[in-house]
Amino acid sequence: MHTITDTLTTNLNFWNPGVITLIAYILLVLGLVGTILFLVVVLNPRRSRPEKGRPYECGVIPTGHARFRFPTPFYLVAAFFLLFDVEAVYIVTWAVSYDRHDVSALIRMTFFIVVLMAGLFWIWRKGGLEWGVKPKR
Repeated sequence: MHTITDTLTTNLNFWNPGVITLIAYILLVLGLVGTILFLVVVLNPRRSRPEKGRPYECGVIPTGHARFRFPTPFYLVAAFFLLFDVEAVYIVTWAVSYDRHDVSALIRMTFFIVVLMAGLFWIWRKGGLEWGVKPKR
């Protein structure tokens, strides 16, 4: 009579051809990775030049200050994406299988849409629907 431990010890035997192949593969991969890392350190000395520290902008030498203000509130754009794209997937899939749902599913989807509307009103209150230049206060 075979037990689970007998089956596990038979399958995990070191002389099993699959185990030997797996160990050989792991050793070869570790040896290759170690050799590549060693060759990178030996053959590629680190040289510090001012040209290496300069940002690369498609071959154009950068000019001006990099810290300028963006007029578009990007976090509000991300919130718009969440409100109108990702949630639309949930609503459409729910609507396709509407005939298989009961009243509790309708209540849950109504709550979901109310939460989405609250998010839309929050974006509206924060000025996310105004894309023009904002007057200084």
